[in-house]
Amino acid sequence: MPVPREFLRTSYTYHLPPHLIATHPISPKEEAKLMVYERTSDKLTHTTFKEIFNFFPPNALVVLNDTKVIKARLYGYKEQGKPVEILIHQPQGLLDCMVQMRGRVRAGLVLDLRHGYCVQVQKVLENGMRLVRFIKEREGFLEWAGVLEMLELLGHVPLPPYLKRSDEVQDLQDYQSVFAKYPGAIAAPTASLHFSQSAKNHLLKNFRHVFITLHVGAGTFLSVQSEDIRQHPMHAEFVQVSPQAGEALDNAPYILCVGTTALRATEHYKRGFGLEPCNLFLHPGNPVRHAQALLTNFHLPESTLIMLVASMVGLDKCLELYKIAIEHHYRFYSYGDGMLIL
Repeated sequence: MPVPREFLRTSYTYHLPPHLIATHPISPKEEAKLMVYERTSDKLTHTTFKEIFNFFPPNALVVLNDTKVIKARLYGYKEQGKPVEILIHQPQGLLDCMVQMRGRVRAGLVLDLRHGYCVQVQKVLENGMRLVRFIKEREGFLEWAGVLEMLELLGHVPLPPYLKRSDEVQDLQDYQSVFAKYPGAIAAPTASLHFSQSAKNHLLKNFRHVFITLHVGAGTFLSVQSEDIRQHPMHAEFVQVSPQAGEALDNAPYILCVGTTALRATEHYKRGFGLEPCNLFLHPGNPVRHAQALLTNFHLPESTLIMLVASMVGLDKCLELYKIAIEHHYRFYSYGDGMLIL
Protein backbone atom coordinates (compact mmCIF):
# COMPACT_ATOMS: atom_id res chain seq x y z
CA MET A 1 0.00 0.00 0.00
CA PRO A 2 1.24 3.51 -0.76
CA VAL A 3 2.17 5.66 2.24
CA PRO A 4 -0.51 8.31 2.95
CA ARG A 5 0.69 11.79 2.05
CA GLU A 6 0.72 13.09 5.64
CA PHE A 7 3.13 10.29 6.58
CA LEU A 8 5.56 10.86 3.72
CA ARG A 9 8.75 12.59 4.81
CA THR A 10 8.98 14.46 1.52
CA SER A 11 5.58 16.06 2.13
CA TYR A 12 7.30 18.28 4.70
CA THR A 13 9.74 19.87 2.27
CA TYR A 14 9.66 23.55 1.38
CA HIS A 15 12.10 25.96 -0.25
CA LEU A 16 13.51 28.64 2.03
CA PRO A 17 15.54 31.49 0.53
CA PRO A 18 18.86 31.47 2.43
CA HIS A 19 18.56 35.13 3.42
CA LEU A 20 15.55 34.25 5.60
CA ILE A 21 17.67 32.08 7.91
CA ALA A 22 18.22 34.26 10.98
CA THR A 23 21.87 34.13 12.05
CA HIS A 24 21.35 36.57 14.94
CA PRO A 25 18.21 37.57 16.87
CA ILE A 26 16.28 40.79 16.40
CA SER A 27 16.93 43.47 19.01
CA PRO A 28 14.87 44.48 20.88
CA LYS A 29 13.17 41.10 21.15
CA GLU A 30 9.68 42.61 21.07
CA GLU A 31 10.25 43.69 17.46
CA ALA A 32 10.40 40.12 16.15
CA LYS A 33 7.52 39.27 13.83
CA LEU A 34 4.67 37.13 15.13
CA MET A 35 2.15 35.23 13.02
CA VAL A 36 -1.03 34.38 14.93
CA TYR A 37 -3.22 31.60 13.54
CA GLU A 38 -6.64 30.98 15.14
CA ARG A 39 -7.78 27.49 14.17
CA THR A 40 -11.49 27.75 14.92
CA SER A 41 -11.99 30.85 12.74
CA ASP A 42 -9.09 30.18 10.32
CA LYS A 43 -8.04 33.78 11.01
CA LEU A 44 -4.45 34.88 10.39
CA THR A 45 -2.88 37.98 11.95
CA HIS A 46 0.55 39.48 11.29
CA THR A 47 1.93 41.39 14.27
CA THR A 48 5.01 41.53 16.53
CA PHE A 49 5.92 40.04 19.88
CA LYS A 50 5.15 43.40 21.45
CA GLU A 51 1.46 42.43 21.08
CA ILE A 52 1.69 38.77 22.06
CA PHE A 53 -0.08 39.01 25.41
CA ASN A 54 -3.15 40.48 23.70
CA PHE A 55 -3.63 37.05 22.13
CA PHE A 56 -3.14 34.93 25.27
CA PRO A 57 -6.56 33.70 26.50
CA PRO A 58 -7.09 34.99 30.06
CA ASN A 59 -7.85 31.48 31.35
CA ALA A 60 -4.70 29.96 29.81
CA LEU A 61 -2.19 27.99 31.83
CA VAL A 62 1.15 28.90 30.24
CA VAL A 63 3.70 26.07 30.22
CA LEU A 64 7.36 27.12 30.21
CA ASN A 65 10.53 25.05 29.88
CA ASP A 66 13.15 26.09 32.46
CA THR A 67 16.03 24.07 31.01
CA LYS A 68 19.37 25.85 30.73
CA VAL A 69 21.70 25.49 27.75
CA ILE A 70 25.17 24.29 28.71
CA LYS A 71 28.35 25.22 26.82
CA ALA A 72 28.31 21.75 25.34
CA ARG A 73 30.79 22.12 22.47
CA LEU A 74 34.52 21.84 23.15
CA TYR A 75 37.72 20.79 21.43
CA GLY A 76 40.20 18.07 22.31
CA TYR A 77 43.68 17.76 20.88
CA LYS A 78 45.61 14.70 19.77
CA GLU A 79 49.37 14.44 20.30
CA GLN A 80 50.02 16.04 16.92
CA GLY A 81 47.84 18.98 17.92
CA LYS A 82 44.95 18.35 15.55
CA PRO A 83 41.63 19.47 17.14
CA VAL A 84 38.69 17.09 17.53
CA GLU A 85 35.25 18.67 17.98
CA ILE A 86 33.27 17.21 20.88
CA LEU A 87 29.57 17.79 21.51
CA ILE A 88 28.36 16.61 24.89
CA HIS A 89 24.94 14.97 24.87
CA GLN A 90 24.20 13.72 28.38
CA PRO A 91 25.65 11.92 31.42
CA GLN A 92 25.53 8.13 31.48
CA GLY A 93 25.71 6.85 35.03
CA LEU A 94 28.15 8.31 37.55
CA LEU A 95 31.27 8.99 35.47
CA ASP A 96 30.50 8.33 31.81
CA CYS A 97 29.18 10.86 29.30
CA MET A 98 27.64 10.34 25.88
CA VAL A 99 29.29 12.64 23.36
CA GLN A 100 29.52 13.10 19.62
CA MET A 101 32.98 13.35 18.08
CA ARG A 102 33.98 14.18 14.54
CA GLY A 103 36.72 12.20 12.86
CA ARG A 104 38.34 8.85 13.56
CA VAL A 105 38.56 8.22 17.29
CA ARG A 106 39.36 4.83 18.84
CA ALA A 107 38.61 3.43 22.29
CA GLY A 108 41.38 4.21 24.76
CA LEU A 109 42.39 7.47 23.07
CA VAL A 110 43.06 10.39 25.43
CA LEU A 111 42.56 13.94 24.13
CA ASP A 112 44.03 17.00 25.79
CA LEU A 113 41.40 19.65 26.55
CA ARG A 114 43.95 22.16 27.92
CA HIS A 115 43.87 23.90 31.32
CA GLY A 116 44.55 20.62 33.14
CA TYR A 117 41.64 18.66 31.66
CA CYS A 118 41.54 15.71 29.28
CA VAL A 119 38.98 13.22 27.99
CA GLN A 120 39.36 9.46 27.63
CA VAL A 121 37.32 7.52 25.07
CA GLN A 122 35.77 4.47 26.75
CA LYS A 123 33.71 3.04 23.92
CA VAL A 124 33.07 3.76 20.23
CA LEU A 125 29.37 3.64 19.30
CA GLU A 126 27.39 4.22 16.09
CA ASN A 127 26.68 7.52 14.33
CA GLY A 128 29.74 9.29 15.69
CA MET A 129 28.71 8.72 19.31
CA ARG A 130 31.31 7.90 21.97
CA LEU A 131 31.19 7.00 25.65
CA VAL A 132 33.87 9.04 27.42
CA ARG A 133 35.18 10.07 30.82
CA PHE A 134 36.53 13.50 31.64
CA ILE A 135 39.62 13.81 33.82
CA LYS A 136 40.98 16.73 35.82
CA GLU A 137 44.66 16.85 36.66
CA ARG A 138 45.37 15.69 40.25
CA GLU A 139 41.65 15.01 40.85
CA GLY A 140 40.84 12.09 38.54
CA PHE A 141 37.55 11.26 36.81
CA LEU A 142 34.83 13.91 36.95
CA GLU A 143 31.21 13.38 37.90
CA TRP A 144 28.56 15.41 36.06
CA ALA A 145 28.81 18.43 38.37
CA GLY A 146 32.54 18.58 37.66
CA VAL A 147 31.90 18.27 33.92
CA LEU A 148 29.53 21.25 34.04
CA GLU A 149 32.18 23.25 35.90
CA MET A 150 34.73 22.31 33.23
CA LEU A 151 32.36 23.37 30.44
CA GLU A 152 31.96 26.82 31.97
CA LEU A 153 35.72 27.20 31.56
CA LEU A 154 36.34 25.45 28.24
CA GLY A 155 33.01 25.07 26.46
CA HIS A 156 31.40 26.93 23.58
CA VAL A 157 27.73 27.77 22.99
CA PRO A 158 26.34 24.84 20.94
CA LEU A 159 24.80 26.86 18.12
CA PRO A 160 22.75 24.92 15.56
CA PRO A 161 24.83 23.70 12.60
CA TYR A 162 22.67 25.53 10.05
CA LEU A 163 23.86 28.91 11.39
CA LYS A 164 27.24 28.07 9.85
CA ARG A 165 29.21 30.31 12.19
CA SER A 166 31.24 30.10 15.38
CA ASP A 167 29.73 31.21 18.66
CA GLU A 168 30.26 34.79 19.77
CA VAL A 169 30.28 36.36 23.23
CA GLN A 170 26.77 37.74 22.66
CA ASP A 171 25.45 34.21 22.08
CA LEU A 172 25.99 33.45 25.77
CA GLN A 173 23.04 35.76 26.38
CA ASP A 174 21.12 35.46 23.11
CA TYR A 175 20.99 31.64 23.10
CA GLN A 176 19.76 31.40 26.70
CA SER A 177 16.13 31.77 27.73
CA VAL A 178 15.17 34.20 30.49
CA PHE A 179 13.36 31.24 32.07
CA ALA A 180 16.54 29.08 32.19
CA LYS A 181 17.29 27.50 35.56
CA TYR A 182 18.42 23.86 35.39
CA PRO A 183 21.52 23.11 33.23
CA GLY A 184 21.38 20.20 30.80
CA ALA A 185 20.15 21.31 27.36
CA ILE A 186 22.45 21.30 24.36
CA ALA A 187 20.00 23.35 22.30
CA ALA A 188 17.80 26.23 23.37
CA PRO A 189 14.00 25.95 23.64
CA THR A 190 13.83 28.65 21.01
CA ALA A 191 10.27 29.94 21.46
CA SER A 192 11.39 31.13 24.91
CA LEU A 193 14.15 33.24 23.37
CA HIS A 194 11.56 35.80 22.27
CA PHE A 195 10.89 36.89 25.86
CA SER A 196 12.82 39.79 27.35
CA GLN A 197 13.12 40.21 31.11
CA SER A 198 10.23 42.70 31.11
CA ALA A 199 8.05 40.34 29.04
CA LYS A 200 8.87 37.53 31.45
CA ASN A 201 7.87 39.70 34.40
CA HIS A 202 4.59 40.61 32.72
CA LEU A 203 3.79 36.97 31.92
CA LEU A 204 4.54 35.70 35.43
CA LYS A 205 2.50 38.48 37.01
CA ASN A 206 -0.58 38.31 34.78
CA PHE A 207 -1.00 34.67 33.67
CA ARG A 208 -1.22 31.34 35.41
CA HIS A 209 1.93 29.42 34.58
CA VAL A 210 3.96 26.33 35.38
CA PHE A 211 7.55 25.36 34.74
CA ILE A 212 8.58 21.97 33.42
CA THR A 213 12.11 20.80 32.60
CA LEU A 214 12.98 19.09 29.33
CA HIS A 215 16.68 19.06 28.46
CA VAL A 216 16.71 19.62 24.70
CA GLY A 217 19.03 17.17 22.92
CA ALA A 218 20.92 17.28 19.64
CA GLY A 219 18.24 15.11 18.04
CA THR A 220 16.06 18.19 17.76
CA PHE A 221 18.13 19.23 14.70
CA LEU A 222 18.01 15.85 12.96
CA SER A 223 15.97 15.37 9.81
CA VAL A 224 13.72 12.35 9.58
CA GLN A 225 15.45 9.74 7.40
CA SER A 226 12.73 7.13 6.88
CA GLU A 227 10.38 7.58 3.93
CA ASP A 228 7.42 6.86 6.23
CA ILE A 229 7.71 9.24 9.20
CA ARG A 230 5.97 6.70 11.45
CA GLN A 231 9.13 4.58 11.27
CA HIS A 232 11.36 7.36 12.63
CA PRO A 233 13.12 6.42 15.91
CA MET A 234 12.54 9.52 18.05
CA HIS A 235 15.39 10.67 20.29
CA ALA A 236 14.82 10.51 24.06
CA GLU A 237 15.29 13.50 26.36
CA PHE A 238 15.27 14.00 30.14
CA VAL A 239 11.96 15.40 31.35
CA GLN A 240 10.67 16.37 34.76
CA VAL A 241 7.24 17.62 35.79
CA SER A 242 6.88 18.52 39.47
CA PRO A 243 3.80 17.38 41.43
CA GLN A 244 2.66 21.02 41.62
CA ALA A 245 3.02 21.49 37.86
CA GLY A 246 1.27 18.17 37.26
CA GLU A 247 -1.68 19.19 39.40
CA ALA A 248 -2.00 22.48 37.51
CA LEU A 249 -1.86 20.64 34.17
CA ASP A 250 -4.50 18.18 35.35
CA ASN A 251 -6.92 20.97 36.23
CA ALA A 252 -6.21 23.47 33.45
CA PRO A 253 -9.14 24.30 31.14
CA TYR A 254 -6.78 25.73 28.50
CA ILE A 255 -3.07 24.93 28.08
CA LEU A 256 -0.75 27.21 26.09
CA CYS A 257 2.75 25.82 25.60
CA VAL A 258 5.72 28.08 24.97
CA GLY A 259 7.72 25.94 22.57
CA THR A 260 7.62 22.42 21.19
CA THR A 261 9.59 21.07 24.16
CA ALA A 262 7.02 22.42 26.62
CA LEU A 263 4.31 20.86 24.46
CA ARG A 264 6.01 17.46 24.26
CA ALA A 265 6.63 17.49 28.02
CA THR A 266 2.97 18.34 28.63
CA GLU A 267 1.74 15.56 26.37
CA HIS A 268 4.29 13.14 27.89
CA TYR A 269 2.94 13.88 31.37
CA LYS A 270 -0.75 13.87 30.42
CA ARG A 271 -0.36 10.51 28.67
CA GLY A 272 0.98 8.96 31.86
CA PHE A 273 4.63 8.34 30.94
CA GLY A 274 5.84 9.68 34.28
CA LEU A 275 9.60 9.86 34.82
CA GLU A 276 10.53 7.99 31.64
CA PRO A 277 12.70 9.95 29.17
CA CYS A 278 10.51 11.73 26.63
CA ASN A 279 10.66 10.26 23.12
CA LEU A 280 7.17 11.35 22.12
CA PHE A 281 6.89 12.03 18.38
CA LEU A 282 3.87 14.18 17.57
CA HIS A 283 2.70 14.13 13.94
CA PRO A 284 -0.65 13.93 12.08
CA GLY A 285 -0.99 10.25 13.00
CA ASN A 286 -0.23 10.98 16.67
CA PRO A 287 -1.62 14.47 17.17
CA VAL A 288 -1.61 16.77 20.18
CA ARG A 289 -4.39 15.74 22.57
CA HIS A 290 -4.08 17.88 25.66
CA ALA A 291 -2.74 21.35 24.78
CA GLN A 292 -4.89 23.98 23.10
CA ALA A 293 -2.23 26.46 21.96
CA LEU A 294 1.43 26.60 20.97
CA LEU A 295 4.00 29.35 20.53
CA THR A 296 6.77 28.15 18.25
CA ASN A 297 9.37 29.23 15.68
CA PHE A 298 9.53 28.23 12.02
CA HIS A 299 11.32 24.90 11.69
CA LEU A 300 13.55 23.00 9.29
CA PRO A 301 12.06 21.01 6.40
CA GLU A 302 11.53 17.30 7.10
CA SER A 303 12.17 17.80 10.84
CA THR A 304 10.09 16.31 13.63
CA LEU A 305 9.24 19.87 14.67
CA ILE A 306 7.44 20.87 11.48
CA MET A 307 5.60 17.54 11.73
CA LEU A 308 4.53 18.50 15.25
CA VAL A 309 3.09 21.75 13.89
CA ALA A 310 1.22 19.74 11.24
CA SER A 311 -0.24 17.59 14.02
CA MET A 312 -2.01 20.72 15.31
CA VAL A 313 -3.14 22.37 12.08
CA GLY A 314 -2.93 19.64 9.43
CA LEU A 315 -0.31 19.15 6.73
CA ASP A 316 -1.86 21.42 4.09
CA LYS A 317 -2.45 24.30 6.50
CA CYS A 318 1.06 23.92 7.90
CA LEU A 319 2.61 24.22 4.43
CA GLU A 320 0.31 27.14 3.62
CA LEU A 321 1.35 29.01 6.77
CA TYR A 322 5.02 28.45 5.99
CA LYS A 323 4.49 29.69 2.42
CA ILE A 324 2.80 32.82 3.75
CA ALA A 325 5.63 33.34 6.25
CA ILE A 326 8.19 33.20 3.44
CA GLU A 327 6.15 35.62 1.30
CA HIS A 328 6.02 38.05 4.26
CA HIS A 329 9.76 37.72 4.87
CA TYR A 330 9.54 36.10 8.29
CA ARG A 331 12.93 35.02 9.63
CA PHE A 332 13.30 31.27 10.20
CA TYR A 333 14.81 28.84 12.71
CA SER A 334 16.31 29.32 16.18
CA TYR A 335 16.99 33.07 16.05
CA GLY A 336 14.00 33.79 13.82
CA ASP A 337 10.42 34.99 14.18
CA GLY A 338 7.52 33.09 15.72
CA MET A 339 4.03 31.71 15.25
CA LEU A 340 1.26 31.45 17.82
CA ILE A 341 -1.27 28.70 17.11
CA LEU A 342 -4.56 29.13 18.99
